[in-house]
Amino acid sequence: MSNSLEVLLEKLSDDNEGIRWNAAEALGRLGDLRAVEPLIDTLWDDDERVRKKAAWALGMLGDPRALAPLQRLYRMEREDARDILQEAMDMIKQAMARDLR
Repeated sequence: MSNSLEVLLEKLSDDNEGIRWNAAEALGRLGDLRAVEPLIDTLWDDDERVRKKAAWALGMLGDPRALAPLQRLYRMEREDARDILQEAMDMIKQAMARDLR
């Protein structure tokens, strides 16, 4: 595993929510699918902003493993958080459609 990936994955469980938020964003930009499962776990973070950033990152990664957890969170989350969750699910579905071509 690359060193930057390892560091970012460790930061997903930092005590500081800002660090967790930044780690989720960086993982989404990094594009390494090994981050999918840890980001799925982060969907249940105590901080709403961290949950939303994890959803965004999963959308960026486009891995279908994240669809069911995102759908589950969508049903549980407040209305104002649902837009980012829907956007993430749409991004994954688009990636899946591209892969089928």
